[in-house]
Amino acid sequence: MKVKSNQDIFDFLKPIADKEGIELVEVEMKVGKSPALTVYVDTEDSIDLKTLERFHNLINEPLDELDPTYGDSYTLNVSSPGLDRPFKTLRDYLRHLGEKVEIKLFAPLKGKKFYEGIMTDFDENTVTVLIGETEWKFEKSKIAKINVAIDFD
Repeated sequence: MKVKSNQDIFDFLKPIADKEGIELVEVEMKVGKSPALTVYVDTEDSIDLKTLERFHNLINEPLDELDPTYGDSYTLNVSSPGLDRPFKTLRDYLRHLGEKVEIKLFAPLKGKKFYEGIMTDFDENTVTVLIGETEWKFEKSKIAKINVAIDFD
């Protein structure tokens, strides 16, 4: 099945999202037995089902015109990114600066692959996390996943 790139679909949908005050986080086209396009969106406060449904209805017709699957059928899903979504964009890091994060490394550092602490800073190459009384700098290239720590207390 031939499909348009995720980036092409993202670029097409971004102005629609921006106009509605919705952050377009990511688009993901999965091909196979049941092709599906999933569009991940968020808002300043938080996302709710009503907003997801409204955006789904808003982009349905324009996507038909874009024809991301060149005439083949697919399922359109509009979803929130989820609480434990890995940080991917600058906005993800900015939004969660000062919050508790989980870091999973590709390889152990000082015998551990999992760290949790307060993200105090970040730049293009590193993430700084306060663990106890000590600030740790982690190279982004060595981080398998970083996301908000979810406490179920």
